[in-house]
This record gives sequence, C-alpha cells and structure tokens, in this order.
Amino acid sequence: MASVLQIVDLTKTYGSVAAVDHINLSIAADQYVSLLGPSGAGKTTFLRLIAGFEEPDAGEIVLGGQRINNMPAHRRGIGFVFQNFALFPHLTVEDNVAYGPLNRDGGRAERSAVAKRVRDMIRLVGLGGLEDRSVHQISGGQRQRVALARTLITEPRLVLLDEPLGALDANLRESMRAELRAIRERLGVTFLHVTGSETEALAMGDTVIVLDGGRVAQIGVPGTVYDCPATPNVARFLNRYNLFRGTLAGDVFMAGAGRFPVDGAIRIGGDTAKLDPAYAIRYDRVDVRSTQAIETPEEIAIEGAFVASEYTGATIVSFFALDDGALFEVEAHLSHRTPPHYTEKQRYGLVWKPQDAIVFS
Repeated sequence: MASVLQIVDLTKTYGSVAAVDHINLSIAADQYVSLLGPSGAGKTTFLRLIAGFEEPDAGEIVLGGQRINNMPAHRRGIGFVFQNFALFPHLTVEDNVAYGPLNRDGGRAERSAVAKRVRDMIRLVGLGGLEDRSVHQISGGQRQRVALARTLITEPRLVLLDEPLGALDANLRESMRAELRAIRERLGVTFLHVTGSETEALAMGDTVIVLDGGRVAQIGVPGTVYDCPATPNVARFLNRYNLFRGTLAGDVFMAGAGRFPVDGAIRIGGDTAKLDPAYAIRYDRVDVRSTQAIETPEEIAIEGAFVASEYTGATIVSFFALDDGALFEVEAHLSHRTPPHYTEKQRYGLVWKPQDAIVFS
C-alpha cells in the first residue's frame, strides 16, 4: 500500500526533555490511523511538527514524496482539527466552512465559485439546513462537524485530529466515531487521530500507533495491539491488563504476589529486554473461585480479598487486594454469565491459564 506520510528520525526537544525522540514511521494512504499514548507522551507535539506549527530539531517529514520541513503550514496540504474546534464565533456555519477556500491565494476566490462546494461539504457532514445558524446555536457534535467540514473543503492530503472527541459527551463520542470513519471512507483521505483513550484508538483506527516517552512503542492493527502489547507500558496504556513486576528465573516468573510458571505463555523480548521483566494477564482472562476450589495443574492461582465492583453496562469489573498490597482487576462480561456477587473483604482464588499470560523479558 502506498505511503502518504513518512517520518524519518524526527526529533524535538524542550530544554533537556525530548518530546519527540527519533521517531521513524510510515503511514499508508487511505487509512484511519489512531495515535495513542498517555499525557506527556508527545502526541500533540508530533502532530504540530507534521502540521508545521513547530519546527523539528532534526529529522524529515515527507508528505506524498515531498519533503515539507521548511514549507509553511498553509502550503503543506494538511488539515488540522483542534480539540476545541477553533471556530469563528462571529461567522455562520456556512461562512466558517467557506473561510478556507475564500481566503486561499490572497482572498482572490469568488463566493459564487465556492458556494456549491461549501453546500456539498455541509451536506456531507450531515449539517444540511443549518447553513445560516450561528455556531453558538448548534450542538457540540454539530460544531465538531463544522470544524471537520472547514478542514475537508480545503482538499487536504492528510487530516490531523487532536483529540477531536474530547469535548463531547459520551453519547456524542460514540456516534461521532462512526461518522468520522464513514466521512473518511467516502473521501479516501488519511486521518491521523490523536487520543488518550485506548477504547477510542482501538475502535477507530485501521492502524494504531502507541507513543511512549516521545518514541513509537508499537504499531499494529487494533487486534494485535490489544492481544499482544509490545511492552509493559503499552499493556498499561490499554488499561486491560494486570501487570506484575519481578524477575524471571528459568521457567518461573517471581513476583511479589507469587510464582508464575511461564511455560505456554506468550513471550515478548527483543527491545523490551532493556526493560524490567514483567508479567501480564488480561482482566477478562481471570476466573474468580472460592479459595476451597482447587485449580488444575494447567492453571495458575493467587488469592485476593474482594474490595468492590464497578458496573460498566456490558461488563462488571471487580477489584481484589493482593497480599503484596497491589490491586488486581477481573472483568466479567454479562452476556456470558449471571453477574457475579462477592463479599467485601472475603478472600477468593484468582485463576488463569498460563497460555493467556504475557511475559516481557
């Protein structure tokens, strides 16, 4: 698949802090790409470097085969959708969308020449009939679509979205996920969407890029990133894994909570060998049993005292305090079984199969 964007050894520092640290990656054309990472990972700085709002200290940015490092932001052919939408409050929906083409090339464009394109773009994002409304007279989700339409009408080769759903409520975020993907597919332009939400990144991205400390920690399709995180930090960002720190002694992982045989577990090494060893088990791969129930020889078990449960709709997440003080989480899908009920402070067995675990070493 052809590449629309190539990043070569891109670096940006602020004092002694490397916000973007020698990033190398290639982004395919006609893709929805999610960029995931915690606060401070360098996500927004990375987007601003691509857009031309910041100058890199080193490295190259290549768009459509052309090096654009020294090109002004407005000449790059890159659209940018801000988290706060950055709409013009004194303009109508139509005038906000028309602003780009009307003011391109020194403002020489005639309104009549761009009017049909503006109307078509407004309809594309589902705002037909609202052209004459002030942006104060429409909802948050509609303002988000105005911001997207204003970007897309300039016919960018790449669209950068900096946490565009962060200002919306939960229901709007769910609906806008599907709308953003559908709009992108109709236009065939690549979207690079920054988010701190692992759920959003996995749901929206054809490809997921995980940043950690200004570096690329993992690139892959959502299923691979979710099932096989490349590092302990990626597993932590996904917020779906219990992580144990410890040491690997032969075929046994020694952690504060117990000794875990690693035969059959997924083993991840390579670059992660520079990190401290870790053992991970996903929340939904753990079975909760009475302490009197005996695990089979093919299972691993530890004990924990029940603390509380959290109902999330489709699942219930239960929290157990381990003997070393760590909190252990178990996720039960309500479509699979009757909701579990546990007694506060009572001890339970927490059981899983070795082949469901991941060992970073």
